[in-house]
Amino acid sequence: METQTEAGDSWQLIAVRFGTRTAHKSRVYLNHQIYKEPDAEIEMDYFFWVARNGARTVLIDTGFNEASGAKRGRTLLIEPANALAAIGVDVDSIDTTVITHMHYDHAGNLGLAPRSHILLARREYEFWSSPMGRRALFASAVETDDIVEAGALIDEGRLTLTDGDVEVAPGITVLEVGGHTAGQTIVVVRTDAGDVILASDAVHYYEELELDRPFVELDDLQDVFTVFDRVNGMLAHGAILIPGHDPDVMRRCRPLPGAPAGLAVVVGEREGATR
Repeated sequence: METQTEAGDSWQLIAVRFGTRTAHKSRVYLNHQIYKEPDAEIEMDYFFWVARNGARTVLIDTGFNEASGAKRGRTLLIEPANALAAIGVDVDSIDTTVITHMHYDHAGNLGLAPRSHILLARREYEFWSSPMGRRALFASAVETDDIVEAGALIDEGRLTLTDGDVEVAPGITVLEVGGHTAGQTIVVVRTDAGDVILASDAVHYYEELELDRPFVELDDLQDVFTVFDRVNGMLAHGAILIPGHDPDVMRRCRPLPGAPAGLAVVVGEREGATR
């Protein structure tokens, strides 16, 4: 298993569903026509994730805001700040925020946890700050204000640019993988049931990996397939996959006790766990 996590460093991991939309496979999978299948609707949910262990709380991604979602036809089910409150997470208790990449739906509320320190891959920030990142086919997936805010947070010392793989805390490791974006990262979290791969947009759907079908938006196709192979290798060693946008996450995992229906599930629990 290629992570830096250690047995005993166990976290409760929560997937929070804050948005949704209905799409079509022809607009979701790259070159869908080559599969010679009829087009079909496909639901897409939007998540962020919380890892907590009683001593620390780590936020992974910050979701989109109402304005950036609305202009793309996305349904905001609940503001991320309100979602955190609804699951009993005080934003001031979050000490670290990991941004897996700078697309609008993952980095849309960088000030969500005002006391936390933010981690972002250097390659990711530098790409979106470059002339290449401003080309329309790339830039349509980000908000300029988010890039500007990230720069301001760097200047304030609240955002650290990372290089390669980083251990955030014992039991939480960020792996820089690329593919979907220049500096896309995934997060591996040690839970009671073993290591969970929070794939973010390295893998949007379970079937994306199972059928070997890249998502339509990407930075480097070869890197996308390399990430697929890497994730499959981790799964072969017992890891659990949580893709970034699959509604099936809400069906495969146990609802978080006390949370509003359909809002949050607990990922990576041993059967019969009650905490």
